[in-house]
Amino acid sequence: MGNSRSRGGQSFCSQFLPEEQAEIDELFDALSSDKSSPNASSRSFSLKALQNHVGEALPLDMVTRLYDGMRRVDLTGKAKGPSENVSQEQFTASMSHLLKGSSEEKSLIMVKMISATEGSMKAREVQKFTEDLVGSVVHVLSHRQELRGWTGKEALGRSPRVQVLAAQLLSEMKLQDGERLLGPRWLDCDCDRAVIEDWVFRVPHVATFLSVVIRKGLLVLNSSLDLTTLIPERQVDQGRHFESILDVLSVVYINAHLPREQQHRWRLLFASELHGHSFSQLCGHITHRGPCVAVLEDHDKHVFGGFASCSWEVKPQFQGDNRCFLFSICPSMAVYTHTGYNDHYMYLNHGQQTIPNGLGMGGQHNYFGLWVDVDFGKGHSRAKPTCTTYNSPQLSAQENFQFDKMEVWAVGDPSEAQMAKGNKSILDADPEAQALLEISGRSRHSEGLREVLDDE
Repeated sequence: MGNSRSRGGQSFCSQFLPEEQAEIDELFDALSSDKSSPNASSRSFSLKALQNHVGEALPLDMVTRLYDGMRRVDLTGKAKGPSENVSQEQFTASMSHLLKGSSEEKSLIMVKMISATEGSMKAREVQKFTEDLVGSVVHVLSHRQELRGWTGKEALGRSPRVQVLAAQLLSEMKLQDGERLLGPRWLDCDCDRAVIEDWVFRVPHVATFLSVVIRKGLLVLNSSLDLTTLIPERQVDQGRHFESILDVLSVVYINAHLPREQQHRWRLLFASELHGHSFSQLCGHITHRGPCVAVLEDHDKHVFGGFASCSWEVKPQFQGDNRCFLFSICPSMAVYTHTGYNDHYMYLNHGQQTIPNGLGMGGQHNYFGLWVDVDFGKGHSRAKPTCTTYNSPQLSAQENFQFDKMEVWAVGDPSEAQMAKGNKSILDADPEAQALLEISGRSRHSEGLREVLDDE
């Protein structure tokens, strides 16, 4: 696969297929033909040439990191420092390693992008690289208009969610002594290439984000990049303007933990902003609609929720299975999966006198990991020290919290039965509203009028 070339006595084998290698060579020819930098030879290119090619598609810091990573590649083993410009051999080797290489090969280039010093680097340098990488993903997808309906309003600035997702990725890194990179006190610790290699191997988002930045930023090998499982298509009722609690990075993080067959599309079922602050409305919109993600934001700006792997049903028993999980988005990102201690995955009840009425996930009655009360706008997250079902801590800022914003998104493609459910009037799903209408002697003017799903 690819072609083998002798470079200064050292053999390097490109991992690109012939048609891929032709595209890589074409890009190099375009970069090396840029005459804006007089010091660049006809078979190399400068930082200015790379900046001219990328334009505003990537932040300048990431363009510089990519360039430095390339020019620090030493294919002869004799270089005394980085080259002044990037040769075709350096460019091909860098692209091959980053896009097609193993964790070891990717880490070889990444450490050169992270730090100018050979050997070990400080954890704070890795932190800055990770924040630049996460920010660049949002930036380039926003620039290329490929956010698939999700917001990129903070893409050109440093969004707080960039730091939050970067911190989550860094928390998966294991230092030489096996310790996790958690908290500011670890930022002065040393990291070597072995640490980076292990991190890339265990945290797939790092390599995926690098691939997105290179392919979309440099506009190379785009045809082999599939964004559908990274960023789900966002669907909202036709004609409804709606700004979600979730930004694209939050969606990317949650979506990665869903079953693969449900990662390509999210459809809005309920939003308090659109459908009102009503538990009856919530039940009417989310029951029998298949797997879904529920998320809310409390008054202290904590954002959290849960994934329900099965359709919600109003009944006094627990439901769901061990694919369910709870999650936090702000102030930190984390996913909490089942412990096996009990099967209290999901609970939805309404109109009962002797047992709790509301929506819950994990724990037990009156002591849920996540609870939304029938008195809509109130809830609790109780965990001392953690939820028995999901091992989650307290998700909200206060144990008993209040909220204004709640959303529920169906994930994946609906079945025919779920589509039929979606075409019903809210009066079909809300017997209280239907009964009140009949008592008042009014007719159902919405009969026959059904909402149609469309992309926003």
